[in-house]
Amino acid sequence: MDSDKVEAIRDWEVPTKVPELRSFLGLANYYRRFILGYSDIAAPLTDLLKKNHAWEWNSSCQGAFENLKAAIIKEPVLALPDFTKLFEVQTDASDFAIGGVLMQEGHPITFESRKLNDAERRYTVHEKEMTTIVHYLRTWRHYLLGAYFIVKTDNVATSYFQSQKKLSPKQARWQDFLAEFDYSLEYKPGKANVVADALSRKAVLAALLSTTSCGVLDTIKEGMEHDPVAKQLLDLARKGKT
Repeated sequence: MDSDKVEAIRDWEVPTKVPELRSFLGLANYYRRFILGYSDIAAPLTDLLKKNHAWEWNSSCQGAFENLKAAIIKEPVLALPDFTKLFEVQTDASDFAIGGVLMQEGHPITFESRKLNDAERRYTVHEKEMTTIVHYLRTWRHYLLGAYFIVKTDNVATSYFQSQKKLSPKQARWQDFLAEFDYSLEYKPGKANVVADALSRKAVLAALLSTTSCGVLDTIKEGMEHDPVAKQLLDLARKGKT
């Protein structure tokens, strides 16, 4: 198995709080029909989501987490490409990262996520979504070129170029690149776009964890400045009360 295809899942960081666990389980649950005994495997993790259940990441949780990651990146979940079948690209863009999965008939073929660079983070919402689509079509070009496929996104990117009175050089390059492919864009609500959404969130977390210690708080504040819980935690951290 090509390690690049599964790196985004294999290197998923251990969840440290409920929202991170929900994101991971959202992805895992999407493929539960392919994972034998999914409910039993995931039980220690789903227990952590129960109301009034204290967060305690123990060895059972760690084992369940590792077992689910292993199940997602092996057969029968992960599939080899079949060029006689329709490809589907699912993408998601957040303020700080992008995520994508290439699929056929509900089975993932390859996963990928990355953080946005400084210039990309200043893009508009539509530009971030188009950046994401262009990135994954370029990444998986060897699968997609010459075949009809579907791109599913949780943003209304289908009318992006039509809404521009005049294209910038960047937008013109995107349009020229996309013209090489035979595809349709379909809107997929964020709640249904769980795999790509989880991958983009995972990339945000990875970016935070890989930041040098002197810049961690600045990165967190920038990404979560509108989150009152995060603000409270930062205040406690500064006072040495965590």
